Amino acid sequence: MRIAKKVKIAQFGISHDHAAGKTQVMKASDAVDFCGIFEPAPEVRERLGTNPAYEGVHWFSTAAEILEDETIAAIAVQGRVSQNLAFAHRALDCGKHLWLDKPAGDDLDVFRTLLERARERGLLVQLGYMFRYNAGFQFILDWAKSGKLGDIFSVRGRISSGPSSASEWQRWDSRGEREGGIMFILACHLVDIIVALLGRPTRVNSFLQTAGHEFEWYRDNAIATFEYAGALAVLESSAREVSPGASRRLEVYGTRGSAILEPLEPPALRLCLDEARAGYAEGWQTVPVENRPRYVESLGAFVADIRGEKKPDRSLDHEFIVQETVLRAAGLHPA
Repeated sequence: MRIAKKVKIAQFGISHDHAAGKTQVMKASDAVDFCGIFEPAPEVRERLGTNPAYEGVHWFSTAAEILEDETIAAIAVQGRVSQNLAFAHRALDCGKHLWLDKPAGDDLDVFRTLLERARERGLLVQLGYMFRYNAGFQFILDWAKSGKLGDIFSVRGRISSGPSSASEWQRWDSRGEREGGIMFILACHLVDIIVALLGRPTRVNSFLQTAGHEFEWYRDNAIATFEYAGALAVLESSAREVSPGASRRLEVYGTRGSAILEPLEPPALRLCLDEARAGYAEGWQTVPVENRPRYVESLGAFVADIRGEKKPDRSLDHEFIVQETVLRAAGLHPA
């Protein structure tokens, strides 16, 4: 049996919240030859580089070392939101596939150009939305898309965090973080799922509030509504919640059934059907779903796409619509 060659991947930056986790899964993957990391800011490497995830990794001294190495097929872009798109453009120009973390900056035109370049050059851009390969979300998306829940008319999501440190907020330097707040930086995960369920909304209404933090510019309490022909979605997010993980949830209601995922991790799924269907009973029931570690399935899909073993699970058009909708929900783009 022919054994597939490992895909060489390097990493840009360690400032993103997902950076250490992405490093860990690349190091552990049998399909990846993890080449190392370039962190452009020495003070960031000094402050964050002691994380055990980075033990034993090679640190590149310049960006050129990974950009000009033709054997490196892809780059995991894990820097600051304010710097990731500029680096992603450089990487595409050097022929690299991109595992680009979310959200994709705050300039939609720059992101549009990035996707156009990727399409022209036959390169991949996979956004780092961590719930795409969560088994609970995959069950709901499959049932919604296949029509087993009937016509979807209502979606409700909530994803919050507890208060972060003042030093973290002070480090945020992008317009998106400073003006879009928690809706931009965290709730984008569920915007990705709403778009996967319902597509591009005809209208987005956002309500962004500073509910009591010391930084008046930080929008830490937010709601967005998404209007569709025959459907509505509501998304809530706060950075002030006590023990927020347990209340993170997604609710999907259709004319033939409903599905509620709460919490999101580890996924706990309840299903309600108008009649017995596909091995499930009429009425409410618990559906057992696998608790998968973050990022592993995402990386596996990315590697398979690079090898040409399958088509990407999300198109470049989907990535654009998600980013546009994130910016609309965060008050950074016309509704």
